[in-house]
Amino acid sequence: MKIRILIAGVILLGGATVVLAFNAFHKKTNPPDREKLIVSMVGLILKRAHYHPKPIDDAFSKEVFYKYLNQLDPQKNIFLQSDIDELKTFEYRIDDEINTNEPLDFFKMANAIFDKRVAEVAQYYPEILAHPFNFHEQDSIVLDSEHQQYPATEKDRREAWYKFLKYKTLDRLVELQSIEEKNKKDSANYVPRPDSVLEAQARADVKKNMDLFFERIKKTYTENERFSWFVNAITTTMDPHTEYMPPEDQRYFNEQMSGTFYGIGAVLQQEDGKIKIASIVTGGPAWKQGELKVGDIILKVAEGDSTPVDLTGYSVEDAVKLIRGDKNTTVKLTVKQTDGTIKTIAIQRGEVRIDATFAKSYLIDWDGHRWGIINLPEFYAPFNNGMGGESWKDMQKEVNKLKAAHVDGIIIDLRFNGGGSLSDAINIAGLFVPAGPVVQVRSGDGNIQVLKSHNNQVDYSGPLSVMVNEYSASASEIFAAAMQDYKRAVIVGSPSTYGKGTVQRMIDLDDFYAGNTSDLGGHLGSLKITIQKFYRINGGSTQLKGVSSDIQLPDNYFGVGERTDSDAMKWDQIAPANYTTWSQPPDIAFLKALSEKRLDTSRIFHLINQNIAYLKQMDEVKTYPLNIDAYKAWQKQNQQALKRMDEVNKMTPAIDIHYLPVDESYINADSTRKMIYRDLMRSYTHDPYLLETLHVMNDMLHEPALKQAPKLTKSN
Repeated sequence: MKIRILIAGVILLGGATVVLAFNAFHKKTNPPDREKLIVSMVGLILKRAHYHPKPIDDAFSKEVFYKYLNQLDPQKNIFLQSDIDELKTFEYRIDDEINTNEPLDFFKMANAIFDKRVAEVAQYYPEILAHPFNFHEQDSIVLDSEHQQYPATEKDRREAWYKFLKYKTLDRLVELQSIEEKNKKDSANYVPRPDSVLEAQARADVKKNMDLFFERIKKTYTENERFSWFVNAITTTMDPHTEYMPPEDQRYFNEQMSGTFYGIGAVLQQEDGKIKIASIVTGGPAWKQGELKVGDIILKVAEGDSTPVDLTGYSVEDAVKLIRGDKNTTVKLTVKQTDGTIKTIAIQRGEVRIDATFAKSYLIDWDGHRWGIINLPEFYAPFNNGMGGESWKDMQKEVNKLKAAHVDGIIIDLRFNGGGSLSDAINIAGLFVPAGPVVQVRSGDGNIQVLKSHNNQVDYSGPLSVMVNEYSASASEIFAAAMQDYKRAVIVGSPSTYGKGTVQRMIDLDDFYAGNTSDLGGHLGSLKITIQKFYRINGGSTQLKGVSSDIQLPDNYFGVGERTDSDAMKWDQIAPANYTTWSQPPDIAFLKALSEKRLDTSRIFHLINQNIAYLKQMDEVKTYPLNIDAYKAWQKQNQQALKRMDEVNKMTPAIDIHYLPVDESYINADSTRKMIYRDLMRSYTHDPYLLETLHVMNDMLHEPALKQAPKLTKSN
């Protein structure tokens, strides 16, 4: 099983002002080629403004070459080896296309060949899926592209597609057989369908999915989309977090970072290849308009009176980009309602808050004490033209509500928090430590700034812990590192956080073109570029290494983090800042010894360790059986592992967690908001990591008495 990682939310951190003086693009000449202009701009900005620019040379060109081809054909089942050989004439020429006036011949030729090959392979699947497969042959398929070669001939490519479609059909067939078995158990009168009928249905289901896949390629793998991929093959070769954003992606990015946008106020989901309305935000534009209903299928989207866009094959994210827009503009949705009626609904866009993004707090009654927990999904700020909340102000409100509820300690949950606003991370740190240094930032010229909080009045001085995992990144790591360096809080979680210790700034490419961008087809987009690195106040960088937890718990996530990317910047350190640690620090060594003793005898964490070992073993699997008996045996192993994971939750004693009384009317006023708060609360109810954090908090609270207890030894 190949675990694919999606880091939830890209990271933008404020930093020093970038001053660029480019004259190359300020000459008023005839409108240049848009794509060539953007690549030339990006190349020049990378060389002049990046924190640690790599030379854009032949080695750089070679990496961009293979990155882009892998983006176009990640499974190596579209291009032929002869195509790669033909394109290899550009392997060491892309740097020249970036640095000089040479045209973008590689990009254009790769696209032309790709379009031709997609048209060819699109003919394979209907023919292959028209005939039954023999699942009793001893055969297998390699699904890891790193262990595959491009097919040498068209025959080899067709054979690769045959195996791929056979694998997809086998997976669906086994699923259908499982459903039949369940129906038979549930009803004595149920007559199972024969395997031949199930196999035919499985092929039909796979064909339907492939129809949508190729429709998506046609609809969304546009030249503009592929051009963005090509530019990002260039930018991410400089470092993983430098990224080109076309205008629509920049808007979406700003919306995600701010937690607020202009849209219709509806939650979308994809079901059987269709975009459906999952819920409608109470008080939002769609709710006020009144015609759109839960369960409606969105067929088309139109901007005002423009030609509607058919959403067949679109992902939810792509559909969202079409539906959102500017304030008070109108979007028209052609929908199929649950009774089969097709109608067009016009909705005026308005401001919508993404409640899932914002800080939320709960009360926990456990072991005779009352604890508070604050979940912060990201360090949001009003990036979107001043819209959106400020996470530090929201965190301050949540802290004050918990203080008013007389909690004995506060837990801050930063698991899966991918970062966000640097200034908000600094201000949040200031809620828990006196005014002083929080993080150091170094620019490419070696200049170092010590960034400080200025909150002279600490908002909360009681017991504090911070929960992290390997997906806690960037601003999360700044905050966790500051709490650790000040000895203010206990960091509980994965052995290490993500390790993203770089600072990005958004640069608008329009600022470097003196002509009229409308002559080029509109705005040129933006470059999110790495301009600085940040360092802990103790002098160490969080880059690559991340933050090591004080109380380390086994984690199901592995093979993630900055350290897995060969283009990631390296770890280093600078001189420490001048700071004073917390006057009553927790005894980390003592708390760690108590935690390790619990973990040694914990059936729950013993089971978690077994699951981790199995997941690591499965991650090494590259070859999958195409024989139905072998496949079922392999799948049975997976199901047993999943059962073990379910057992972890069942074994974890229920945690008594509930809303703050002051929040109940706010939560219950909106059905979507209520669902978000409820689902998060439920996820905490049987969370073994939260349970161990509560134990640590309890140990912290009773530390003096526990230290007097005899025979406290670290368990071996």
